[in-house]
Amino acid sequence: MSSTTTADTTDSMDDSTDDRATPARLRSLPSRLLSHTAMHAERLVNEGLAGADARKWHYAVLLALQESGPASQATLSRRAGIYRSDLVAVINELADRGHVERASDPADRRRNVITITQQGRQHLRRLDELLAGIQDDLLAPLTQPERDQLTRILTRLLDHHANRPALR
Repeated sequence: MSSTTTADTTDSMDDSTDDRATPARLRSLPSRLLSHTAMHAERLVNEGLAGADARKWHYAVLLALQESGPASQATLSRRAGIYRSDLVAVINELADRGHVERASDPADRRRNVITITQQGRQHLRRLDELLAGIQDDLLAPLTQPERDQLTRILTRLLDHHANRPALR
């Protein structure tokens, strides 16, 4: 019987910083590299925002409101890329903190219009600074031209795949 426990096996599979045992072809697969980098980026962003009592959806909503102005919940859902059912909870959290206001739409009383408050703008500025630092940490080994090139390449890949029909 093997002396390796399930915990030992799981630990070695989860340890992405020690790739020496991983086959070279696997280590060099772009899809694997993107996936591991995305997991690391997600962790950095989530931890950083949590330290500021925020979540990524808070940032997305505040940014969408700042850039495009007040919006109905349906419009804001599209702008921020958040499902309408999930957006209600995000708006409630932001409203409770004084970052957004919800008011009836004068043109259609059945609809709410969401507006960013001055306190929300200040919070967004703090989150922008925080996320800039996280981006610097994530991309630390790259020069500015390399960061710009990476952004262009990732945008091109994402645009390409966003415009393709889903595989079944």
